[in-house]
Amino acid sequence: MIYLDHAATTPISKTALEVYVNVSQHYFGNPSSLHDIGSEAKQILDASRKTIANLLHCESDEIYFTGSGTEANQLAIQSLLSSVQVENPHVIISNTEHSSVRNFVNSLKDKGYEVSEVAVDEHGLVSIESIKELITEQTVLVSIQHANSETGVIQHVEEIGMFLTEKGILFHSDCVQTFCKIGVEAEWVDALSVSSHKVYGPKGVGAFFLSKKHTANPSIKNTTQEKGLRAGTENVPAVAAFAAASKQLFGQRNEEFIKYTDLRQRLLEGLTKAGISFTDEGKNDQKLPHILGLRFRGIEGQYLMLECSQAGLALSTGSACKVGEDAPNQTMKAFGRSDDEAREFIRISLGKENSPEQIPVIIEKIATILERHFAKVKF
Repeated sequence: MIYLDHAATTPISKTALEVYVNVSQHYFGNPSSLHDIGSEAKQILDASRKTIANLLHCESDEIYFTGSGTEANQLAIQSLLSSVQVENPHVIISNTEHSSVRNFVNSLKDKGYEVSEVAVDEHGLVSIESIKELITEQTVLVSIQHANSETGVIQHVEEIGMFLTEKGILFHSDCVQTFCKIGVEAEWVDALSVSSHKVYGPKGVGAFFLSKKHTANPSIKNTTQEKGLRAGTENVPAVAAFAAASKQLFGQRNEEFIKYTDLRQRLLEGLTKAGISFTDEGKNDQKLPHILGLRFRGIEGQYLMLECSQAGLALSTGSACKVGEDAPNQTMKAFGRSDDEAREFIRISLGKENSPEQIPVIIEKIATILERHFAKVKF
């Protein structure tokens, strides 16, 4: 099986696994305990927090560990909102946000919030002008993802952040797909979220940056862990492995970017030479190179994905958090595609173990599936 679903999850790296096992065996103490064994665990927790902070160019006490990227998104937004007092508060998100952001923000409507969605253009990009049109005197927060998990389209978050800072509006960004792959700077935002298992770390751990300019009010009083913003004993082995994986991938990000750019080009050129009709969604010079959001004309993505699985290719029809949905791909609909076009969508996301030698195999398998499918359709 050739694994092509790294945007959903990555295999844990050897380095991260070794750290996880070592910390589990030798530093198993509760970091909140005051004895020496607890203090040792706390030292590792603090060192890991510092590692993540260094990668994001912020201070250690601005990093909070969570149980996932989803929880990081939701706690980051909740923490920011807890610091403002405005009647009939208004929140803006893009219409291509990850479901963890979309679902949480929409749940705020029951608490009296007004929610608006800013539309992306046909290339998947959000413009400042389109944000300006939605801003009101009650707008307190905007959340725009750094890069889309299905198409890889990268938003101009630095530019958006500068504009919102001038307006005095809080800005959160979901950086789960970009962390350790391209530059992510905490200075652009008031809060941002990252995840371990997208960077070859273990599942079950994430983190968010929250600027110390804002004083968050814990939703549950008397919570002691993570400065009161998340209750529960910290998963020190997973946090340490997350930090190790992040540091390793961050150091490799430039060579990895070049590698994925090459693999992407080989794949797209190979599909074209094979006479396969497809669309590469998103603005070509504004995408993460390892994520390819493709539409193969005349075949549903769900069918193609299942056939590819049978043929030994593990790819997806979009975000793993939307598996089981029969509706047209929401990101494609946001791009202005028809229902039929949106259902054609598949995602190929590359990773460390993918190589140039695999590209001809991938193309051949896809071509065979398409040829067989259209032969049946004609019959």
